[in-house]
Amino acid sequence: MTPGRAPVAVLLGGPSAEHDVSIVSGTAIAAALDAEGFPVEQVLIDLDGGWWWLPAGHRRDDRAPATYDDPAGLGAEGPLSVGEALDRLAAGAPRPVVAIALHGPFGEDGTIQALLESAGLAYTGSGVAASAVGMDKALFKRLCRGLGLPVVDWREVRHEAWLADPGAVRAELEAFAAGHGDPRLMVKPARLGSSVGMTLVHEPAELDGALETAFRHDPLALAETYLAGARDLEVSVIGNDPARLELYGPGEIVSGHEFYDYAAKYTPGLSETSMRAELTDRQRATILKIARDGYRAVGAEGFARLDFLLVGDTIYLSEINTIPGFTPISLFPTLPAEAGNTFADVCRRIVELAIERHAARARGRLRPADLPR
Repeated sequence: MTPGRAPVAVLLGGPSAEHDVSIVSGTAIAAALDAEGFPVEQVLIDLDGGWWWLPAGHRRDDRAPATYDDPAGLGAEGPLSVGEALDRLAAGAPRPVVAIALHGPFGEDGTIQALLESAGLAYTGSGVAASAVGMDKALFKRLCRGLGLPVVDWREVRHEAWLADPGAVRAELEAFAAGHGDPRLMVKPARLGSSVGMTLVHEPAELDGALETAFRHDPLALAETYLAGARDLEVSVIGNDPARLELYGPGEIVSGHEFYDYAAKYTPGLSETSMRAELTDRQRATILKIARDGYRAVGAEGFARLDFLLVGDTIYLSEINTIPGFTPISLFPTLPAEAGNTFADVCRRIVELAIERHAARARGRLRPADLPR
């Protein structure tokens, strides 16, 4: 342990379809922080919401994420309820900084952030509001469009509307696609990541299955205009102060599949990545400006990844990921290498920003005399 290093509790897993990706991210973050001299504990949240303390010094090594389906078999202590787990974290002396490595609902949508706020714990990444808006693709698109940021056109479909009148929904989406001159649509859950539940619809006959797939994960689905030949670009943003943000990239992904689906994202060797996309100076400057604007728009803090689609010279902001992947093939933690930052440097910086923000927001306990009576 390096003197002065704050203890860190890394949360991984979670009751989300992105559970396995989170395990890879969380264990990688824990290993990096441990190597940096931070005292680290790893807390696995299972699919039922139980919290497990993994053994001290735990390393994933070559274990498959499915191994973590049996926490007791790994020597973990638990399960604890949410309340018990928060009490245990809050009882630490000193209290740990909570490094949230949870992807998807519960971990990325403001839920865990609100729980940690209620316990008075410092945590990494964005706060409740920014997390909630960033996770909800529909809300994020509405916000960006209202601010004049370029987003791909879309329609929203609620599950109850689909059940009540599927014919009307089909007709609306077919007319929407026809209006853009291409029958293809990208259908996805509104509040999930890692391309889980996402389908490229080539023709109207595939629409029913695509919506049903999305609705398995979320009662709200998005149908986006398909952009043929679009390039997938990503920008890493780090910082709390909107006036002093660090931006890296854009990097580029060349998917090994027809679109950048779950397998293309997480199967080593299937897709190719470039840490510096081939762009004109004007394109690069525009993308970085939009990334900064999108980050500021939701009030993001700590870090985030912003994803873009580039078609010819036309740039679209696709989404923001307030807890992006930290897997071996993730671009977010590797893009800062352009400024000489290692994976461990990025992890350390994120913890430092969490401590900085927590200290700035700390307030004393209210007393009866403080109330406006």
